[in-house]
Amino acid sequence: MSTPALQLHPHDHAHHSHEHHHHHDHARGVSQRTLLIVLTLTFGYMLAEAVGGYLSNSLALLSDAGHMFTDVAALALALFAVRFAARPATQSKTYGFYRLEILAALVNGVALIALSVLICVEAFHRFRQPEEVQGWTLVWIAVGGLAVNIVSAWLLSRSHHHDNLNMRGAYLHVLGDLLGSVAAIVAGVLIVWKGWRWADPLFSVIISLLIVWNSWRIVAESVNVLLEGVPSHINPAAVEQAIKAIAGVREVHDLHIWTITSDRHVLSAHVVVTNADQSCRVLREVRALLVEQFHLSHSTIQIEDPTFATVVNFKKKERYRTGSGSDPVDC
Repeated sequence: MSTPALQLHPHDHAHHSHEHHHHHDHARGVSQRTLLIVLTLTFGYMLAEAVGGYLSNSLALLSDAGHMFTDVAALALALFAVRFAARPATQSKTYGFYRLEILAALVNGVALIALSVLICVEAFHRFRQPEEVQGWTLVWIAVGGLAVNIVSAWLLSRSHHHDNLNMRGAYLHVLGDLLGSVAAIVAGVLIVWKGWRWADPLFSVIISLLIVWNSWRIVAESVNVLLEGVPSHINPAAVEQAIKAIAGVREVHDLHIWTITSDRHVLSAHVVVTNADQSCRVLREVRALLVEQFHLSHSTIQIEDPTFATVVNFKKKERYRTGSGSDPVDC
């Protein structure tokens, strides 16, 4: 009776990994659909705000429309990246196209910061020479914008992939936009109620600062990924200590931890063992430790003995001894 159980086991494992992949594909499918809906809503309303801002001569509305435009660009880039990142790895791009998501996030953040600077320059001119603004037009259009943003934010928060830099970028954009609409409404109310013309440039600056705050974090994170920086939630010193604590490990060097894209972290290290005969056990323990404690499932470990005469290449599962043609040892 025991043999069928033994045969079932590998299949079970394969099924589990297939389910994991299926979950990932499903998550991507959901985020694509959500992004498309939000993109359509935002684009439609951006046009309305741009026209409204022009007609009511409101910088706050125009800056909110500008913010919405960067949202449209952000969402389009996010959608493009989600689509493209799903493409399989090729011979020349062995990691696949994951980094496109990070590049999209970076381009996006930089564009937003540039736009904010332009709005602030225009606001400065308006502070010196306030212009007539049609308050009511401003209020009604901004209220419509707020409604659209609330729907979009709700849709994006439902497909919660906030661990994905790209989806989080899209979500932050919409949240920033939501606050932008609130600022535009406040500006409109002050103009109608108190006749304060300066409220318009003032709130356009507030909206810009909001955009910069959002973008700066995304730029910083994407640059960290592109510089092969260690993911912020992993402490390399702790990883090194944990590996050294395994019995039979003498030292660890050339330890690298980096990110390919959101949620995909990779580690490589050289582990020197006190006794070459324990190589296989040490390798198994190191791998298990990395997965359990640090959730690092993509690891490449090079095992070396103290004299460096032995290089164990676990990819081919063979052991080469320089000088002596000893038989390959299977782990």
